[in-house]
Amino acid sequence: MTTLESAAAVLRCFSASRTEITVTEAASLLSLPKSNISRLLRSMRDAGLLETVGETKRYRPGPLILGVGHLFRTTSSLVGRADAVVGRIVAAVGHTGYVSIRDGGEVTGLTYHPGTNVLRVATPVGRPLAAHSSATGRSLLARLSDEQVRELFPEPWQPVSPTAPQTLDELLERLQTVRRLGFAESHDEANRGVGAVATAVGSPETGEAVSLCIAYPISTVTAEEREDIIARLLAAAREVAALACDPHWTNQAEISASAA
Repeated sequence: MTTLESAAAVLRCFSASRTEITVTEAASLLSLPKSNISRLLRSMRDAGLLETVGETKRYRPGPLILGVGHLFRTTSSLVGRADAVVGRIVAAVGHTGYVSIRDGGEVTGLTYHPGTNVLRVATPVGRPLAAHSSATGRSLLARLSDEQVRELFPEPWQPVSPTAPQTLDELLERLQTVRRLGFAESHDEANRGVGAVATAVGSPETGEAVSLCIAYPISTVTAEEREDIIARLLAAAREVAALACDPHWTNQAEISASAA
């Protein structure tokens, strides 16, 4: 490896569960001689990429890395990141993708990636949907507490279809499932004949939250394709959430690990 590649490999050793590292630990993780790793860590410290922890022999990311990381988070918007990964999924599966936001009890699409399949969903952005009766809406509502959801919908609503939540209690039951699985689904709800899978991510720094959604004609998608869409969306959400430091996805990972 080049020196740059070795430095990048060292930085990849850090994670939410490993915020500091020693020469011995780095050598073990990278399968490199301790003498080489020791020189590399000192060089990275001198360049500002790492810093030592007090008087110990432990290293952690330095001020240069932290500054660049903060700059990246602030200059690359949550919507932009979400839109990029949704576009990537659309290119892979051929179905339509959206990035949406919630405003009170409604959700509205911000960005739109038309599918490439012959038969595809083509709902324009800007059209508000009831948050309680759409996959995008429920993915975002699941980030709220039950009490906050009750405050959003104090009055009964007219169900948009037989497959949509009929009551507030039914909505809250579905939100529990969304929180457990990490994604929401709709089936022939706000748009007849349309299925959708959605998941939401947010930024604690800005307070933003967006929904990543893939929509498809129900008649064209097999069970295997649906599972593939779900897997791709969850992976994309984890990617965006990691960059945005979304605590909801940290909790989701802990739930998934305990369930396993």
